[in-house]
Amino acid sequence: MPEKYNKYYEVFLGGGAVLFTIQPSRAVINDSNKELVNCYKVIRDHADDLIEELKKHKNDKDYFYEIRGLDRNTKKYSKLSSIQRASRIIYLNKTCYNGLFRVNSQGEFNVPYGKYKNPDIVNEAVIKAVSKYLSDNIIDILNQDFAEALTSATKGDFVYLDPPYDPVSDTASFTGYDINGFNKEDQKRLKELVDQLHEKGCKILLSNSYTDFIRDLYKDTYYKHIKISAIRSINSHANKRGKVDEILVKNYE
Repeated sequence: MPEKYNKYYEVFLGGGAVLFTIQPSRAVINDSNKELVNCYKVIRDHADDLIEELKKHKNDKDYFYEIRGLDRNTKKYSKLSSIQRASRIIYLNKTCYNGLFRVNSQGEFNVPYGKYKNPDIVNEAVIKAVSKYLSDNIIDILNQDFAEALTSATKGDFVYLDPPYDPVSDTASFTGYDINGFNKEDQKRLKELVDQLHEKGCKILLSNSYTDFIRDLYKDTYYKHIKISAIRSINSHANKRGKVDEILVKNYE
């Protein structure tokens, strides 16, 4: 992390692990997944109502598939309030297999039931803590393309980029987080944006797979490469879960 910066940007937010670790007082956060963005906004604005809505859910297989199937009926799903939609996503995340978020080509949630005995569906402490942080600070929450979300970034701002990773093999690609996917052309478009941000004087940190494609993409001398080992618990083959090589690319000391 840079020692000093003005505004923090994270435009592939996901679970927000970095955001909630450093908790900047000024930030622009963004994600392409509209249900996730809705969830963060509901947590910020309606934490107590969300907690009460979450208490209505139950850890039951038939009930799980009933809730999961709500997005198959556009008319029925459109009648859900923003609080009900946020509650649904949190419930599915806590009770589905491996806590995945994955949708099919129609944008329908399709992860199976997780069979957990006591999932933590209602974590009041975390919801209230996140709500307080988002409310007490100047945090803009966006649902845009990553390039659009970064148009206001300027000299001295810190931009952390954690895009969908370049697949390490032809069979390793995971594109089900968002119906639009994220391919090599998107990686190239992101690199062009990184160059523009670098020219503006932004401090940039990017994480991705340690692949030849990514290393070559960021081969410019002003980008420093750091190889790290990260633990990944998600793989269709249990024996392939564990440490994987990742790369950090940054333009500051």
